[in-house]
Amino acid sequence: MPQRKGCSSLNEPRLVARKFLARPQIEGVGTVVGRSIGGFELKYFDPFIVLDEFSVTAPAGFPDHPHRGFETVTYMLQGAIMHEDFEGHKGTIEAGDLQWMTAGRGIVHSEMPAAQGTQKGLQLWINLASKYKMIEPRYQEVLSKDIAEAEDDGIKVRVIAGEALGIKSPIYTRTPTMFLDFSLKPGGRLQQPIPNSWNAFVYILEGEGIFGNMISQPSNPHHILLLGPGDG
Repeated sequence: MPQRKGCSSLNEPRLVARKFLARPQIEGVGTVVGRSIGGFELKYFDPFIVLDEFSVTAPAGFPDHPHRGFETVTYMLQGAIMHEDFEGHKGTIEAGDLQWMTAGRGIVHSEMPAAQGTQKGLQLWINLASKYKMIEPRYQEVLSKDIAEAEDDGIKVRVIAGEALGIKSPIYTRTPTMFLDFSLKPGGRLQQPIPNSWNAFVYILEGEGIFGNMISQPSNPHHILLLGPGDG
């Protein structure tokens, strides 16, 4: 692939090692999620514990439930979700907004539809190192308008965490993490550096693309691609 602006050439591109299709299942009260991390494949994705693509319409939702020892990252794609925890922290996460919650020693919260129709988004759970599992809970919340974005020749990226196309997210990650939302126009090509020691994956929301090298077979929506070793 050609070199992209703000991106050094990759010496060892990561190939697709495994490919999984998200499995629909019911969570909370009547909520359908497509779960691509959280079952037998979990051992390949450390430190990622769960990845759900959720779709929820009232009266379904996620009433009071506990979290402890990890972080939940909620990224809304459509509609809005209202959240509230047992300490009175509450708000609404709308389309394009981000909530990065560190559960730490424990939190009980709810997440329920805040708009008409269907609310859609992604929720990623990230494990915490043992030394952080009992820290105080905290939130990092970023409105859609404040998420760092960049565009380059048919590529658009929203940098939820980490760095891409020369811009960085202000989100602090106790477990080092990159979370990047890419949109590519037809024919768009991208190289994204990833530290060699990190596990990495791609989750496809819409369309189809070729990953790893140009002779790979295209992959389509709701598939998660586990990437093998390499520098990006």
